[in-house]
Amino acid sequence: MTNRTSRYPILLLSLYLGWWCFLAISPWYREDWLLENVLVFVGLPVAILVHRRLSRGALTALFLFFVLHALGAHYTYEKVPYDLWSEAAFGTSISDLLGLHRNHFDRLVHLLYGLLVTPAFMQLLDANIVMRGGWRYLIPLTFMASQSALYEVIEWGAAVVFGGDLGQAYLGTQGDVWDAQKDSALALLGSLVSVICIRLYQRRRG
Repeated sequence: MTNRTSRYPILLLSLYLGWWCFLAISPWYREDWLLENVLVFVGLPVAILVHRRLSRGALTALFLFFVLHALGAHYTYEKVPYDLWSEAAFGTSISDLLGLHRNHFDRLVHLLYGLLVTPAFMQLLDANIVMRGGWRYLIPLTFMASQSALYEVIEWGAAVVFGGDLGQAYLGTQGDVWDAQKDSALALLGSLVSVICIRLYQRRRG
């Protein structure tokens, strides 16, 4: 590994920590921010431990996911003001443009969880498990689907334990009784796209 290559993970980590510290200042709902960052406190050390086994592309994808997650944690996912940003930049809100009736930042991040985290899991799986045929597609996809489903169960459990406004803010259903199923489906869709694209790219390279 060249010095230039070895500096890239350090650059990404430094940028992320700077972003995280900036957004840790006066989040909209400190207790929810702490709950949301449990994922970071667990996931970031794991990413650091395995980063030498990941490509620059996979590391960049993880970086983008963590950056977006930090944004959602700062505002709480259901209150990320992307409509205000859109109006300031383009004179119209994204919700009006697309006919949306709720804040969909959480939906976007669940989709991107599948899309952006899958490459890292695939590289780790490929390095440790011999997969042939359809299993090369199915195992990464089902692995990611299980992670998404487990997160929804943990999210529900935390909401039950903490209850009240904190539980509602963390759960972020915004009145949608099918919120967990839709979030899991979007994560699965993102993972499916990622798995297909990566496997097709690998096949073309031979």
